[in-house]
Amino acid sequence: MNQLNLESIDTDGALRDTAEATGLDRGAFLKKSALAGGGLVAGGAFFSHLGPAEAAISRRKSRTNDKRILNFALTLEFLEAEFYRLAVANRAFGTNPQLQRFTEVVARHEAQHVRFLRKALGRSAVRKPTFDFGAAVTDPATFARTSQVLEDTGVSAYLGQAANIFQGPILTAAATILTVEARHAAWIRFILEPADPTTPVPALPSPRTFDRPASERRTLRKAAPFIK
Repeated sequence: MNQLNLESIDTDGALRDTAEATGLDRGAFLKKSALAGGGLVAGGAFFSHLGPAEAAISRRKSRTNDKRILNFALTLEFLEAEFYRLAVANRAFGTNPQLQRFTEVVARHEAQHVRFLRKALGRSAVRKPTFDFGAAVTDPATFARTSQVLEDTGVSAYLGQAANIFQGPILTAAATILTVEARHAAWIRFILEPADPTTPVPALPSPRTFDRPASERRTLRKAAPFIK
């Protein structure tokens, strides 16, 4: 297989950001992610069974586009649900009771998000991808850091699609999940770094005045290292 050049697809650094957040150096990241022909392809990996025209979310609002957005959301929820399911099964929280409580509660939330979106999409729902989280679902420190990355990614992803949603009920449904994901992101931050006068601002449970929306492309790039 022909090895892809990391810099050619990771132009905004999102993949490397994720690698660093999960404790991987560049060499380990390339090996783990299998960035080669037939392996991970940033952006398109999630929707390999759909044609490009079907998969890409448009800025032109329509019912069809809403379906694409919901499938995009479902794919992210598949990722999170499987991540936390495996973390619970492997006791990735270690001996930390706060991290255990977080993991078990969030695992239920994410599984329910998947069921909700699958029901909403019916036969139009995308298939669940295959994931490989490596040490992120066995090692407590790696698990906690990866959880923060995924929760932050989920918040930005939902926010990034808000302006593209056509139907009011779809927007409301997405917002009900977005606010929960934001609470998850704050919760894991507090576990990693309990807020006190010495906590640096980026580590605070609520580090910014305004959250940043993320595009479909950037979101999928961040999640790509976990997709087989």
